[in-house]
Amino acid sequence: MAQTGLKSLTAVFDAVLARLRRHIPHGSVQAYAVALFCTGGATLFEAWLLWLDPKASPLAGYYPAVALTALLAGIIPGALVATAAILIVWWGFMMPVYSFSLERRGDVVTLITFAALSVLMIYAADYFRRLAKRLEDEEHLRQLAVQELAHRLKNKIATIQAIISVQLRDQPQARTDILARLQALAATDQLIEDANGRGACTRDIAETELGPYVASRVSIDGPNILLAPKYALTIALLVHELATNSAKYGSLSMPNGRVVLRSSMSDEVLRLEWREAGGPPVTPPTTRGFGLRLLSRALEQFGGGTEMVFEPAGLVCRMYVRLPADTKPTSLGHDGDQTLSTVTTQPATQ
Repeated sequence: MAQTGLKSLTAVFDAVLARLRRHIPHGSVQAYAVALFCTGGATLFEAWLLWLDPKASPLAGYYPAVALTALLAGIIPGALVATAAILIVWWGFMMPVYSFSLERRGDVVTLITFAALSVLMIYAADYFRRLAKRLEDEEHLRQLAVQELAHRLKNKIATIQAIISVQLRDQPQARTDILARLQALAATDQLIEDANGRGACTRDIAETELGPYVASRVSIDGPNILLAPKYALTIALLVHELATNSAKYGSLSMPNGRVVLRSSMSDEVLRLEWREAGGPPVTPPTTRGFGLRLLSRALEQFGGGTEMVFEPAGLVCRMYVRLPADTKPTSLGHDGDQTLSTVTTQPATQ
């Protein structure tokens, strides 16, 4: 709990610093106001510290003041805070007080050490500030590039859909099937875009492809895995094929039909099981159409495979694919729960 709280505080502090850096331009009134505020705060802290313990260091509070000012406002305000700190401490806190004379040689060493360390802190803070600014600019450019590519992809898909609609106007079934598959890919592309190009989660894919049925006909169980874009698109297409086939010929074509989609992951292998029940009697098909060929071959490129069992109660399709080593379940629910709750309140029956 303590580590979690510390991480949360650190994240909040980093967010505040990032926001302040973006809103304090170099050489602005705000920058020098920050310097004045940090100098005044450090001086009050030093007066209070020396009141508690006259032997305390007269410069302890100025170190963070210099670093914070340089980080937020830049080199010149940070240097002004360091200079003001030396003059204030020299005049008001070192013997004899209220003069620029020094009785102790150690005080000279203290002031020189503070000046040298202040120079290092100022340049280190300024380097971090410039690095953070460059990273923010690069992230902004990356997001613009992702948005532009996503926009172009949507335009291309719309153009392809228009071409297919015209070319296959005399073949309505083929046209409908192809357009539906393109729409499934487009929906998954949108999920990937929403995740800033990182990919899409298994639950989001399932709910997107099974949206018309999830409320009362489908149960989705298992860990929520963030899939890289190429894996996400393939899994989305396979789930779409299964859902379409079930809506036409399987359990989703019947009022009491049910589907359970379960996922599990072990040793970097993602396993999905699609199980239907409550539909019409199932018999193995005599011919293999495009959908069956897609289901059987799509995962081979990733070292995976598909097994389809045509049980009398309904189709059972088991899929597996080996994912990259750094693939991890995403955290869901409360208290770090990483498993998906069943989407429906009425689970499928076998």
